[in-house]
Amino acid sequence: MNPPHLPQPFDVVVIGAGAAGLMCAIEAGRRGRRVALLEHADRVGKKILISGGGRCNFTNLHCRAENFLSANPHFARSALARYTPADFIRLVESHRIAYHEKKLGQLFCDGSADQIVRMLVSEATQAGVRIFLSSKVREVGHMSEPTEGRERRCFVIPTENDLFRARALVIASGGLSIPRMGATDFGYAIARQFGVPLIPSRAALVPLVLGVEEHARFADLTGVSAEVVVSLGKRSFREKLLFTHRGLSGPAILQISSYWNGADSLQVDWAHGQELLVGLRQPAARRDLSSAKAALRTSLPARLAERLLEVAHPLRWTNHGIAELEQQFHGWKFTPVGSEGYEKAEVTAGGVSTDALSPQTMECLSMHGLYFIGEVVDVTGQLGGFNFQWAWASGAAAGRAV
Repeated sequence: MNPPHLPQPFDVVVIGAGAAGLMCAIEAGRRGRRVALLEHADRVGKKILISGGGRCNFTNLHCRAENFLSANPHFARSALARYTPADFIRLVESHRIAYHEKKLGQLFCDGSADQIVRMLVSEATQAGVRIFLSSKVREVGHMSEPTEGRERRCFVIPTENDLFRARALVIASGGLSIPRMGATDFGYAIARQFGVPLIPSRAALVPLVLGVEEHARFADLTGVSAEVVVSLGKRSFREKLLFTHRGLSGPAILQISSYWNGADSLQVDWAHGQELLVGLRQPAARRDLSSAKAALRTSLPARLAERLLEVAHPLRWTNHGIAELEQQFHGWKFTPVGSEGYEKAEVTAGGVSTDALSPQTMECLSMHGLYFIGEVVDVTGQLGGFNFQWAWASGAAAGRAV
């Protein structure tokens, strides 16, 4: 190894050995580039290892640009079209990793997420990528170097133990979500250093917190879940909702949280496509609270059914009153007061503005040789393997261009 004061020359330095960084390094290495992959943690792919309950929801069969949130909803199309779920599946199958579709196109390892990490490390090693662990980048410099009679610009990247030099620098350092895994604002700091615009970041795919009064009505239902349709404006998701000790979670809430603006109410349909109280409208039916509870219990958990009836507006057991009650159950309002923040967020929305990047290569338009990929970019996938597919696709796009 070169002594620290002599820079190690590479064609490409990738900062961040997560999903996007590994894929970028692999693709660049396959093209004969000399690649250094720097990771500040003591191992690669830490977020991959905890994803999907430890089984890694590594892609989604139904991946489209519409599954992503961005200030520019069309930006992701190019990268996603050139590295598809089928491409990653072929890679998985070439390593004989067994997998299954859980639901809605979500693919998981039959074994563990560690299989995906080992696969990526194996591919990187075969491509000649050099991985440097526990390599915390202090700063990034930009300087001129004479090459074959002409001047070229290059990046200088000092770490605690080494000094790296490369003409291409790829930032794959992720966002702010799950700080206990080592998340930092490094990528945003580099963007600011080089004048690259940022979209304000926020926690996404995150549980929501209810206000004191609203939470008090449901606090003792912590752990109770039900399949619902949650809507916010024109956006809706049919998944499970889970009551927590502070508010709401579950896949339906995580999905809608990415679109929540911090003020609007969410609308919950407790039994989409069903008439919960249809039996009470029969001419000979009993029309009272006990009968209504029995009707709701056929579709909802018993404790939830009883609580909804307790909280609902005063009842009039007429056809009109029953119809109003039915309508409440299909348009129940919750008004969150906040989210659980980056500690509980699966991803970070916002980040490096897509207006500043090439959609084909992920290169910064105003700084030749500087690339941003993965979560640090203002492209945020829905729940279900989409964020991994964005990592693979954006990483491949940059790796094929550097």
